[in-house]
Formats: sequence, structure tokens, C-alpha cells
Amino acid sequence: MNLTVNGKPATIGEETAVSITHLLEALQVEQREYVTVELNGDIMDRGDFETATVKDGDSVEFLYFMGGGR
Repeated sequence: MNLTVNGKPATIGEETAVSITHLLEALQVEQREYVTVELNGDIMDRGDFETATVKDGDSVEFLYFMGGGR
């Protein structure tokens, strides 16, 4: 399956749609408990990671929000 991940082409071995949880594992995303996932321009609810699917041609962004500053 071919995807765009954080603006770059990426390929995973699966040929059918996979859950966001599976994608996070397949791409070995670090700090999964802190990541926000944007799928095709939509911010996904963490509770939907098991049911929302990623399919060939989708665009995924992994975002980490950090506090700090003045």
C-alpha cells in the first residue's frame, strides 16, 4: 500500500485497508500515546484509531503538540 506520511511517500506491506493503530505499529511510530493523527486532512479522535482505516493513496500526518514558551 502506498501512502503519503508527513509529506513523504511511504509504503507498507499490506494490500488492504488497515486501522490507524496497525499503521502506527507498522511504521514504528514512537510515543504513540502522544501522537495526534491527521488522516486526509481530518484530525482523528484517539478512540477511533482501532476502527478508522487507512487505504492506498491516503495522506497521513503524525503530529506532536508541545507546551512551553513564555
